[in-house]
Amino acid sequence: MLGVIIKFNNKKILFKMHTESNNSRRNFLTTLSASIMSTPALLKADHHNKKKLFDISIAEWSLHKALFAKKITNLDFPIVSKKEFNISAVEYVNQFFKDKANDNKYLNELKKICDSEGVKSLLIMCDGEGRLGDPDNKKRGDAVNNHKRWIEAAKHLGCHSIRVNAASSGTYQEQQKFAADGLSKLSEFAKTHGLNVIVENHGGLSSNGEWLAGVMKSVSMKNCGTLPDFGNFNIGGGKVYDRYKGVSELMPYAKAVSAKSHNFDDKGNETHTDYLKMMKIVIDAGYNGYVGVEYEGSKLSEYDGVKATKKLLEAVREKLS
Repeated sequence: MLGVIIKFNNKKILFKMHTESNNSRRNFLTTLSASIMSTPALLKADHHNKKKLFDISIAEWSLHKALFAKKITNLDFPIVSKKEFNISAVEYVNQFFKDKANDNKYLNELKKICDSEGVKSLLIMCDGEGRLGDPDNKKRGDAVNNHKRWIEAAKHLGCHSIRVNAASSGTYQEQQKFAADGLSKLSEFAKTHGLNVIVENHGGLSSNGEWLAGVMKSVSMKNCGTLPDFGNFNIGGGKVYDRYKGVSELMPYAKAVSAKSHNFDDKGNETHTDYLKMMKIVIDAGYNGYVGVEYEGSKLSEYDGVKATKKLLEAVREKLS
């Protein structure tokens, strides 16, 4: 008799077969293979142990029209995300609760809603707090201080990061120096709270992947990284940086990814970005965290645009798997 024991879920499964011929070994292996393929428990285990390449989150900016029109509020955002889109991870935008950064009562309420809905708070996108790369030392310092309250708010909500901008002015090298200085100081503060400071390509030289990667190298801190956005590569002056090159350059520092979308063709593909090509760049960089839906189009409603973007990401994830 030939047999082999396979350990599965801490239980031993014995496959055995009586053999009488010289071809017994070959016959046994053939039978073993067929037995494994026909064993539902093993096939099911293989299916469930298959790790997802990435998870899907939603950026609050996807619903900015509804938020500005007061149809929903920031407190509604986690509820809408879960119930309308079945997305359980959210990325806030600070302008939708701009006066609440230090309001613990409000933050506790928001956290309670997230906990009730089973929604995870990932990050806060911060705008309007000054230029972290301002050439003026005082203004740059003020910008750093203005962002500190958002680090504290993000910590309160259980986020891993705040997203900032690296706006500056001057020459290419000067802007790198100023941005690196402001980011370093803010990242030092964030480190004491266990948080990351991540920079999005968001116009100007920050939309130049090589420039922003250079800033990251200059800062050289583990908690300072990037948030590559698929669509924000307008450098200005009518110049557009190659989005695939830019994302490739920013992915080594990425702690979040923004799947920007505008319009879709009749097959459900985004018309500006080849999502399959772009997500392959993301995955090949070793990233397997959250990819945030960020719909900015006008042909579809915000809700339909979010659903279309999520559906496309799911389809791409299945293909890349």
